[in-house]
Amino acid sequence: MARKPRIHVSGGLYHVMLRGNGGQDIFFAPDDRYQLYFLIQEGIERFGHRVHAFCLMNNHIHLAVQVSDIPLSRVMQNLAFRYTLWINRRYQRIGHLFQGRYKALLVDGDSYLLELVRYIHLNPVRSELVSRPEDYEWSGHRAYIGDDNIPWLTCDSVLAQFGSTIHVARGRYVSFVMDGVSGTHRPEFHQGDDDSRILGEDLFVSRVMTQTEEPAPIRISLDELLISVAQAFGIEDTDLSGPSRKRSFAEARGVAAWLASELGLHPLADLARRLNRDPSALSLLTKKTRERMKNDPEFELKVTRVKLNLSSNNSITHA
Repeated sequence: MARKPRIHVSGGLYHVMLRGNGGQDIFFAPDDRYQLYFLIQEGIERFGHRVHAFCLMNNHIHLAVQVSDIPLSRVMQNLAFRYTLWINRRYQRIGHLFQGRYKALLVDGDSYLLELVRYIHLNPVRSELVSRPEDYEWSGHRAYIGDDNIPWLTCDSVLAQFGSTIHVARGRYVSFVMDGVSGTHRPEFHQGDDDSRILGEDLFVSRVMTQTEEPAPIRISLDELLISVAQAFGIEDTDLSGPSRKRSFAEARGVAAWLASELGLHPLADLARRLNRDPSALSLLTKKTRERMKNDPEFELKVTRVKLNLSSNNSITHA
């Protein structure tokens, strides 16, 4: 059965969950979590969204993300892809770090923002890792109460609903969170199939369902693909279709073929005709590119930059 497309609402609030592949850990040292902080901050600066709450557990992540005009899928693809690169390079791993695509629930912020923030920040308590949320270092709760400074975390929207002064607001926020300690599991925050992709009152659901799904991916032309690859290798795009067997040209052709396949841009047969090459030759170059990326971190980084630039400039969306 085909997967449901994501619903994109400009300014929409989403409960996002990323889980380790097969339930495995996704953090192995404090530096890994700080690196994710850095990547989240870079993503916010790049895509203009907000993060109202977060919790980094050993094998999964919770985020309360309010998007801008840029769809959530671009935000999460960038974050998951770059963090996976960090882990694979740091620990000499290969393969997927996260389990499938992320889960996302579009939430009515007017009705559920406070509940969602509390739910996320109480995750370590429900998991019996700590008895108080402030004792867990890797969530946004400590920033809300003033014990941590996390510049990229948006606390004002929630705290403003508890009081006009920061002291009063923090005190009431703490009381609100602690009132939820004895609460039960909230299954509504974990829905993610069919119409349960949306959590809100009837009017909110009705309004959202009239929205279009996430914009369809913009197809990148072969010329755009080849120009991007050529620029990364410091050559002319016309060199890629020329007769030369120079090593740098062959490497660039392999990267173009890998990207065309990886991003689902064009069949190799079309690319082969554009490059005046045999499709089997491009298939072989694709395999060589894939293998080299596993063993050559600098080469992998070069290819990754081309991929991210293409994704960012052309709104490629992979959910």
